[in-house]
Amino acid sequence: MSLHEPADTAGVHQLGLVEGMVVEELGWDEDVDEDFRQSVMDLIDADLVEESTDAVDAVILWLRRDDGDVVDLLIDSLTDLGRKGFLWVMTPKIGHDGYVSQSDLSEGAVAAGMTLTTTLAPSAQWSAHKVVRPKGVHR
Repeated sequence: MSLHEPADTAGVHQLGLVEGMVVEELGWDEDVDEDFRQSVMDLIDADLVEESTDAVDAVILWLRRDDGDVVDLLIDSLTDLGRKGFLWVMTPKIGHDGYVSQSDLSEGAVAAGMTLTTTLAPSAQWSAHKVVRPKGVHR
């Protein structure tokens, strides 16, 4: 029996990931939703990458309140992200250990030169927040 409730498969499809994408995962720890991770890997038909030597199509960043400065973590997550790539920041939902407020995440994104665009709930314990570079900005 899994320690985590199964991921919402429909929610995983809303992430905009498709088969063949290269997806890097940052911030993994024992508390992540393994069912969600497996659903993502099934969707892209590949393993998640820990450290990439090439540009990736998307990054999944597991972020908890005590993981460090939100701005620094967001900027670090851009290192391997391709020009048209996007970042999904996974934060614990309200009431779960490590919860990060929407305002802290939004302020961190702005300070990092990024934009928070979408929030989904693809997991019972984690929320997914899409963060992108503003149009015309390519690092």
